[in-house]
Amino acid sequence: MFSLQDVHSFYGDSHILHGVSLALPQGKAVGLLGRNGMGKTTLIRTLMGYVPARSGRVFADGKEVTNFAPEKMAKLGIGYVPEGRGVFPNLSVKENLLMSARAGLDGQRNWTYERVLETFPRLKERLSNGGDQLSGGEQQMVSIGRALMTNPRLMILDEATEGLAPLVVAEIWRVIAEIRATGISTLIVDRDYKKVLAHTDYAAVMEKGKLALQAPSAQLQQQPEPLSSLLGV
Repeated sequence: MFSLQDVHSFYGDSHILHGVSLALPQGKAVGLLGRNGMGKTTLIRTLMGYVPARSGRVFADGKEVTNFAPEKMAKLGIGYVPEGRGVFPNLSVKENLLMSARAGLDGQRNWTYERVLETFPRLKERLSNGGDQLSGGEQQMVSIGRALMTNPRLMILDEATEGLAPLVVAEIWRVIAEIRATGISTLIVDRDYKKVLAHTDYAAVMEKGKLALQAPSAQLQQQPEPLSSLLGV
């Protein structure tokens, strides 16, 4: 569905991605692992069009979309939950959710405002609260709910559980499992590699801007040795 082929990306003169190739198949969940500063977020931002690919190509459904603007990539069916959540502080919870509501590429509206509130019951009690009046966990729920209301084909979650209380973390993983069960493709970045492997079909590990390892998640669960040196666990 979406893929990167031999992509190189830079921040100024700093060469961050070194020939990265990664496939994100329809209906599959992919985990992106790696220590801090290895290029995971840059890979996502290059796919989304926030960071230009200096060379290499990005494809959607077999058509080249390299360096498409972020709004065009979103219209191709990508829901993005960025690191740091990105909730609008001056909008209410209700406004944050409704501003992104639209049908998917095929016209379906499986994820409605009502369904998001059923998925995150806590938000029902916060509808009139501003984005800056929410806890970190509530902001993350809004960020995920807002992405779901675009009815995406691919959900990208970048450090969705970072800095959250254990109970909220468990809630986020429950929702990630629900998203996966609906057939939406997912790309998940998270520091808890065990959880990532449990919720994905495939996993890739980045090291110094390159993909050092790609394998089925089940294989890495049974034979975690290759992960040890790459993740330092």
